[in-house]
Amino acid sequence: MTAPIPRDIPDLPAIPRTHALLPSFVPASAVVPPVRRPLAAVLRLLIAGTAAAGVTLALLLGSPLRVLSHFSVQSNLLLALVTLLSARRAWSARKPLPGTLPGAALLYVTVAGLVHHLLPPTVSVTGSTTGGWHWLTNQLLHTATPLAAALDWLLLTPPARLRLRRTATWMLYPLTYLAFTLTRAELIPEGTPGRYLYPFLDAEAHGFRHTLANALLLGLAFYGLAVLLVALDHARPNPLRHRAKTGFRLRPPVG
Repeated sequence: MTAPIPRDIPDLPAIPRTHALLPSFVPASAVVPPVRRPLAAVLRLLIAGTAAAGVTLALLLGSPLRVLSHFSVQSNLLLALVTLLSARRAWSARKPLPGTLPGAALLYVTVAGLVHHLLPPTVSVTGSTTGGWHWLTNQLLHTATPLAAALDWLLLTPPARLRLRRTATWMLYPLTYLAFTLTRAELIPEGTPGRYLYPFLDAEAHGFRHTLANALLLGLAFYGLAVLLVALDHARPNPLRHRAKTGFRLRPPVG
């Protein structure tokens, strides 16, 4: 006759219930070897080159200080830097950039392109809308780079599952730029051509109250586009999903 097995053995301490005993989830990146993406790297180099070419032409055709003061030029410089870093990481099989940086660059160049095409009169970075080189510069900065950045973000960049609070961070730069461009105009004597970079922010022509109202409407549209970008980031498919396969199959236990 066998003795009953005691529930607790007094000589052995009780095993505490810790998170180590709970099932853990390992990301696919921990078991999948890094994969180089030369096609994505080359395409991002082309985007960076397009943005840099537009900025360079603008600097050659207009006053450098005035050109560098434009929102579209600054946003294209940011896009060129971000896409260069992304191209390097794709070529060397490193982790992608944090989703905040490509999202911010896409948001800024998209707003610059929409302002150029939708708000009359046409905003010219070089100070002239006539001539082949002036037209080409505006098309590079306001049409080609926003479209290329959107395609790269949709087709080649994995979703970052951005949080809604990230939109508040993205709005810091436009608010800073608004303060910069109004302060710049106050430091330039009245009646000077090009004192205000954008017609809808011309306080001399429309009055300060009307200018602030235009800035508020543009800011609301800016924020709405940022929210839309976050929503699309959660809805779009992951272009790298097929690379997250580990190659292992789960089989039923033997026996």
